[in-house]
Amino acid sequence: MNCPTAPRPASPPPPSPAHEVSRLRDVTPRQWKTGIAACLGWLFDGLDMHLYTLVAAPFVMQLLQAGAVTDAAVREKSSWIQAAFLIGWALGGGFFGRLGDRMGRSRALCLTILTYAAFTGLSAVAQTWWQLMIFRFLSALGIGGEWAVGASLLSETWPRRWRPWIAAVLQTSANIGVLGACATVYLMAGINPRYVFLVGILPALLTSWIQRQVPEPEEWKAARQHAAKAGPGVADLFRGEVRRTTLLTMIVCATSLTAWWAFLFWHPQHLRNLPELAAWPAAARDQLVSRTFFFVILTSVAGNFFGGALVKWLGYRRGILLMFVGFFVAMCSTFLQTPHWQALVWFWFPVTGFFSGVFGLFTMYMPPLFPTLLRTTGAGFSYNIGRIAAAFGTVFFGLFSQVGDFRRALLYASFLFVPAIAVALVLPEPRELYEAPPVNEPAD
Repeated sequence: MNCPTAPRPASPPPPSPAHEVSRLRDVTPRQWKTGIAACLGWLFDGLDMHLYTLVAAPFVMQLLQAGAVTDAAVREKSSWIQAAFLIGWALGGGFFGRLGDRMGRSRALCLTILTYAAFTGLSAVAQTWWQLMIFRFLSALGIGGEWAVGASLLSETWPRRWRPWIAAVLQTSANIGVLGACATVYLMAGINPRYVFLVGILPALLTSWIQRQVPEPEEWKAARQHAAKAGPGVADLFRGEVRRTTLLTMIVCATSLTAWWAFLFWHPQHLRNLPELAAWPAAARDQLVSRTFFFVILTSVAGNFFGGALVKWLGYRRGILLMFVGFFVAMCSTFLQTPHWQALVWFWFPVTGFFSGVFGLFTMYMPPLFPTLLRTTGAGFSYNIGRIAAAFGTVFFGLFSQVGDFRRALLYASFLFVPAIAVALVLPEPRELYEAPPVNEPAD
């Protein structure tokens, strides 16, 4: 039930500190199960998320019966489809985040995985571009929800001192899923691009194991028992002490994610349309795009652990700030020039991908900023609201660019990291807030 003033949403009495394990063999079976569930959820999340990114141009060209991937209609419709996906991601983060706070982390996690698996698979039967847009929107609801639920599940069950490394592992799981998407598209090059979406059905097999083996966190159960029937509502994100946190994280996520998704979605199209590749067969260009995406994501994995090391050394605020500075310098430098395609593939694109490790930090940084019964709602809303801005940016930068040349649009997109850097200077550290340590989990 929402409080009329609600300076701070109701929290349970502070629990006893969690046992801070120093060795992997001291991690309890329950903690291992939650870790495996969240990581596999993120892995398949990354797979389903990027299957479309890699085949957008040829698949939309097929649906529109256009003559070439450089057709203006292909660029326009593919950007609208991606925008719908990002909006669905944002709405799913809020919707499933709320479910995660109300019905539990494990049950909500199963629902998110089933949602994105089912509608990714259905994308294979789309006959028009707007049907594909609907399927991508619905699959994104689950992907956005999985981020908030999985992050909260781990932040409530694993020791606090390990959170930066957990964040790196969790984000790396998503990166591995993206590499799986790269491998899928590479191996299926020359085949009808619609069939790659059938691989996206695989995550549904994970949900039966989660239902049987992954219990709800003790911290969530204690908070749920202590709270009023309805608990705090979404409006409480904009009341009292929580409001500042919500607004700051929204701004940081909106600006940085818009720039990152402009890069993620349009750099494959930029590469595919370079004049020096014009004489290449379509299958060869598709394979080059897949390999390049592979290199970008591979360096992102290194960036995840580099970001974790920065946080252990400097704290979350300074770590996020330095990663944003590096992101801006790398992306701006990449599109400030017109290097040969080999330089783009082997150096500039991967360097930009390295600094995307900053988004891995958000997985463990953001949930503890919010009270327990607002945790998945707050983290899901604040992080995924950036997808709304990213959706607008994807369409804007796609329409802004000249046909076949996205360099200038991507250069301007890099400047969105400037306001992200400014806001990162005043981000809170989790220890400055009212979050209690995780409750001890039974050893099973």
